Amino acid sequence: MNVIYSQNYNISLGLLNYLHPFDGTKFQTIHKALQTNNQVKFLAPEESVSMEIIDEFLSSIMRHRVRNKNGIFQALEIPKIPFVSFSLLDRKILSPMRWGVAGTLLAADQALKNGGLYWNISGGYHHAMQQNMEGFCIYNDIGIGYQQLLKQGLLLPEDKILIIDTDAHHGNGNAYTFMENDRVTLLDVYNAGIYPTSGYTRDRVNIAAPLPPGTEGETYLKAYAEALEKLDDDYRLAFVVAGTDVLMSDKLGGLCLTIDDVVAREKLTLQALEKRSIPTVMLGGGGYSKESAQSVIKAIAACA
Repeated sequence: MNVIYSQNYNISLGLLNYLHPFDGTKFQTIHKALQTNNQVKFLAPEESVSMEIIDEFLSSIMRHRVRNKNGIFQALEIPKIPFVSFSLLDRKILSPMRWGVAGTLLAADQALKNGGLYWNISGGYHHAMQQNMEGFCIYNDIGIGYQQLLKQGLLLPEDKILIIDTDAHHGNGNAYTFMENDRVTLLDVYNAGIYPTSGYTRDRVNIAAPLPPGTEGETYLKAYAEALEKLDDDYRLAFVVAGTDVLMSDKLGGLCLTIDDVVAREKLTLQALEKRSIPTVMLGGGGYSKESAQSVIKAIAACA
C-alpha cells in the first residue's frame, strides 16, 4: 500500500482550533499509527504545489480572492478575526492545503506511471472550483491535478476519468469543474438533506446515490454497492474522495456509519476498481470527528 503523507499537511492554530471542528493534526496521528506497518510504504511530495500552477486553474477573480483574508475566512466558515492576517492564514492553513494538493499530484503521477493504488491522506477538496471556494476547500486538487496531467501528456483529452465521491457532502466543486467535460464520470453517494443543495451540480452527477439524513451503514453500503455496479471498465484513472464525515460521531455529515462501515466502504471501492484494473488515487476528503483518524488508520491497515 502506497500512502502519501507530509508533516506539512498538519494544521495547528492553537486556540483558534476551537473555531472549527476539523482535526487539523489527524494526518500525523494516521502516520504515527501506520509507520511500523510493513505493508504500508509512505511517500511524500518534495515541495508544495506552486501558486503559479494553482493560478493556471483559477479564474481571474479567484486569483485575487485566494489572496484575500476575508474570502478565506468565508470559505473556511469561521468568523472574521481582525487581528488575524492573511500571512498567518496562508502559513497555518493554506500552505498545508497546498501540500495536500501536491500529494494528490504525486499520487496521480505515480498511479498513471505504475498502476495500482496511491492513497493521499490529505486532499479531496471537492467544494472548491475555478470560480469559487467554500466548505473548507480552497483549491480543487482533482481539477488542478487533471489540468497538470494533461499538460504533462500523462493524460489525453479523450481519456475517460472517474471521480467517486463518498464524502457525506455532495461534491459540488468537482461537478462544477467538470460540468462540460463528458469524459469525466462522477459517482456521488451523499446526504441529500445537507449542504450543498445546488440542483445544477447534483444534476451533473452521472451515478448518484442521494441518501436521507440519519442513514446507517447497512443502507449506505447497499446503495453504494449498487452504484459501483454501474461503472464502466475503461477509465484511465480514478480519483476517490473518501471522506470520513459519514461517521455517526461527525457533527457535520448527518449520517450514521461506524468505523467498521467506513472500512467496509473502502474495501468495496478498491475491489470495484481493482476488478476493472483502474489506477486509483484515494483522497482524504472531509472528516471532522475525533474518530476520523482512527477510521482511516483501520481502513488503510485492512486494505494494505
